[in-house]
Amino acid sequence: MSAPKAISPYRLSSLLRRQKDPNLALQLFQNPNPQIQSPEPQKPFRHSLLSYDIIITKLGRAKMFDQMDQILSQLKEETRFVPREIIFCNVISFYGRARLPDRALKLFDEMPAFRCRRTVKSYNSVMDTLLKCSDFEKMREFFAGFESKVTPDACTYNILINACCKRGCLDDAWNVFDEMRRKRVRPNAVTFGTLVHGLCANSKLEEALNLKEDMLRVYEVKPDASVYASLMKELSRAGELSLTLGLKEEMEREGIKLDSGVYTTLISANFKVGRKEEAFRILEEMRVSGCKPDTVTYNAMIHGLCMEKDFEAACKMLDQIGEQGCKPDIISYNIIIGGLCKEGKWVEANDLFEDLPRRGCKRDVLSYRTIFDGLCGCKRFKEAALILDEMVFKGYAPSALSAQKLVGELCREGNMEELLWKVLTVLGNANLIDVNSWGLVISKACKKGMVSNVCELVDTLIVQ
Repeated sequence: MSAPKAISPYRLSSLLRRQKDPNLALQLFQNPNPQIQSPEPQKPFRHSLLSYDIIITKLGRAKMFDQMDQILSQLKEETRFVPREIIFCNVISFYGRARLPDRALKLFDEMPAFRCRRTVKSYNSVMDTLLKCSDFEKMREFFAGFESKVTPDACTYNILINACCKRGCLDDAWNVFDEMRRKRVRPNAVTFGTLVHGLCANSKLEEALNLKEDMLRVYEVKPDASVYASLMKELSRAGELSLTLGLKEEMEREGIKLDSGVYTTLISANFKVGRKEEAFRILEEMRVSGCKPDTVTYNAMIHGLCMEKDFEAACKMLDQIGEQGCKPDIISYNIIIGGLCKEGKWVEANDLFEDLPRRGCKRDVLSYRTIFDGLCGCKRFKEAALILDEMVFKGYAPSALSAQKLVGELCREGNMEELLWKVLTVLGNANLIDVNSWGLVISKACKKGMVSNVCELVDTLIVQ
């Protein structure tokens, strides 16, 4: 029987790319030829730069950061090639998505040890990560030493403008825009898209519409779909359906392709004014145009149907999502659970909540809070207490107002003392009883001659 053929560096890269499981990919990277046994000491496998890139990307996407850092340490010891800057930009972005700004800054500082020259691209990656983490103070400090090392580009200024808009500092955003032009950096569609979005988010709709008009006339930049989507969302929020539809017609005249964000906004806008049939027509138009509806689009449909109290159609939409190659997410289910609770349909809401694991959807804090609030609103206090116990066990917590409301309702009920103590114990163990709730409990205890029970509960919580 012939000996198995050793895997080459080129072959390893191909195998890593095809491997979907990041754990198996890591094992393959660390030991490409486990089946080859030889009495002679084996030379270290000579990984290619491409194989490093692939495994780092897989581990980063899987948020396996400790393992990814080990591979980066191994890459640092390589002398056969210099890693490309894009690898580090990607890793910094992975840290940003995971809200790990300190790790991103540490890697940026270490890049020279990899013999990799830092350009404006890696500086921008750090800026974007700090923006994602809303760490505006570190962002300011980082940018302070920026210009002495590299020249900011349009991407840099776009990130700064976005940061100003997120903080609601529109004057600062315009100052950055003016500085950008003074430095002869040409604004692009992203620049204007960010400004328009910021103006809309801060209810400056008229300014946003004027800026859209100035884009082509003054700055010679054609508005793109993101600009129209931001404007249409704000117009829809303001109840201006005719202006929203007017922007859609303008996009079609200008040959701008409508994307899923625009179609989703149009669907929401029509449901908002009770035009359910038109919303379905837009969904069909979206499909015919070749723009595939995504989960966000279907969630807009589900939300609209729940507004119409058509829960049967909303549940059918869940099945349609699967049939169209999408998958309902937890938001899809939370919308329906919330809608059912608002209409007092707590049995149906609870059934759907309990069915989520079977449907392959993990319940999140909003799922628990929604069903908890719904059960409390329907005065199903025993069921709400069970949900509360499970919620706290999972590491989640109700809102302070919801917890206070439940305690208040149980205090007002005449025969709920036993359930009240159970609820207080759960809330107390999680340190979720506020001053107002204690006030209600003590008042009830004094009226009922149960002060000793309260003292006993307090002593138990202190010991725990």
